[in-house]
Amino acid sequence: MAKESYSLAVGRSLGSHYEVIDFIGSGWEGEVYKVQEHHTGIVRAAKIFYEKRAQHGKSLLRYARKLYALRSCPIVIQYHHRGVTRIRGRDVEFLVSDFVEGEILSAFLKRQRKKCLPPFEALHLIYNLAAGVEAIHFLGEYHGDIHSDNIMVSRKGIGFDLHLVDFFDLGKASREKVLFDVYCLIQVFYETLGGAKGYRDAPAPIKQIIKGQKKTLLRREFKSAGDIRLALDNLRWED
Repeated sequence: MAKESYSLAVGRSLGSHYEVIDFIGSGWEGEVYKVQEHHTGIVRAAKIFYEKRAQHGKSLLRYARKLYALRSCPIVIQYHHRGVTRIRGRDVEFLVSDFVEGEILSAFLKRQRKKCLPPFEALHLIYNLAAGVEAIHFLGEYHGDIHSDNIMVSRKGIGFDLHLVDFFDLGKASREKVLFDVYCLIQVFYETLGGAKGYRDAPAPIKQIIKGQKKTLLRREFKSAGDIRLALDNLRWED
């Protein structure tokens, strides 16, 4: 294909079991569509891999295996099965998973007053995110691409229900890759607060977590997402 874009129309069949009902988004590996199963009416999400990224099915296989390995982690969207569809005369593979209601975090933040969250709300969000990634790290895995365009969010009272949308790196976990997840979590916290201005005006305990986003300080303090979650659990506010 001259251009890596499928642009599937609403109503188009995807394989023999699904119909496209909406476009969700695209990333480095492929495009994601909201689909409906013909016989049951159940709504799912289908990720269609770009031909150049599929590596003759190897990327899809690694992706499916990683999702299955992390099936006990609530923050990871549940994988169901692999399918094949015909697009422009070529067989293209896709993965079907649960469809999660919500909004991409970057878009969610843009709708907020001042395009960010107040400190206490930001703390609730980052706590849930860190706890979810902690479960991934506990299983000896990592995400590799945590940012506000890869996090699905929906409010639940004063808290947030979060899901990670995509995995970028499907290789073996290492200390450096886990630490990269840690840096990314802190960057999401920083962005959620409103960037430089929000950080400047944030209470001192929050600054103690973010540490100016300085990797040397963060590396010394946090070895995994669990360390961030623990630090948030033990956060003390001055009177």
